[in-house]
Amino acid sequence: MNFYPLLRPLLFKLSPETAHRVTLNLLDAAYASGISRALYPEIEAAPVEVMGLNFKNRVGLAAGLDKDGDHIDALASLGFGFIEIGTVTPRPQPGNPKPRLFRLPEHRAIINRMGFNNLGVDHLIERVRQADYKGILGINIGKNFDTPIEQAAEDYLAGFRKVYPWAGYVTINISSPNTKNLRQLQQTDELKNLLSALKEEQFVLAEKHLRYVPVVVKIAPDLNDEEIEQISRLLIAFAIDGVIATNTTLDRTAIGGHPLAAEAGGLSGAPIKDKSTAVVRRLAEALNGRCPIIAAGGILSGDDAREKIAAGASLVQIYSGLIYQGPQLIADCVKRLNAA
Repeated sequence: MNFYPLLRPLLFKLSPETAHRVTLNLLDAAYASGISRALYPEIEAAPVEVMGLNFKNRVGLAAGLDKDGDHIDALASLGFGFIEIGTVTPRPQPGNPKPRLFRLPEHRAIINRMGFNNLGVDHLIERVRQADYKGILGINIGKNFDTPIEQAAEDYLAGFRKVYPWAGYVTINISSPNTKNLRQLQQTDELKNLLSALKEEQFVLAEKHLRYVPVVVKIAPDLNDEEIEQISRLLIAFAIDGVIATNTTLDRTAIGGHPLAAEAGGLSGAPIKDKSTAVVRRLAEALNGRCPIIAAGGILSGDDAREKIAAGASLVQIYSGLIYQGPQLIADCVKRLNAA
């Protein structure tokens, strides 16, 4: 039963942040009452191994929907092959002033400048401890807004150490446009230093916990070919386990003339699809199979998901597509990928 077309007009009458909160509360209620299975479409079995991990299917939830890990079990009941929570920072922070989230229904798009609003890594870990979910859980980590960019590695290492025992994989978010100077970490020297520190710590933590947890780097869609090639060389050199392509874009070309186009923040949804897919394709060429790609950006149909896999991705993630299409999108993507 696809109930979302009936619910969406009601949710869209609310402010985006209020609708976000209401939707998650409804999902929690459906899960707690045991009616989730009746409400959501059945997902076909489609196991796949990537990064040494066994995923139930190739379609995951992107970070940002559940920043604090408060809704893991309810979201898992939708049928995702994996879930990524965060971005979480070492210390709690409120994020940017409201309003900071905007819908562009004409474009099936979203602009956000949330700014890593979260309750801190300790809260997230406690929520992960309490969850029943046994699938692959990615935990996305970032730096606090008031940590100087020169000291960013300290924040990433602090978060990495804390989430390591609880994560299926850890994503290093260096590409959000909503934390000042963060994307600077994608530049060659800064990225080299950060990856070196994280890789060294990964070996230490693997020995301590007797368990190897893959490290994934999330990059922006606004990189040129040379920057993608430089990043690819570093991912290979440091044996990074995976790369997510991509985060949101600052480019407003696809929504030119829209009243909200001048709003600061990252654009996601349908307008970013081709831009993100182009990055996936260039990454795939540069990496040549030596680092798996998780594709995110503009997936609003099963065909969109298939396009990402055809471009060279091993897995896909959705977020904005859920806002416009609802949970049926997960089943549609898995079905299309199975049929490919």
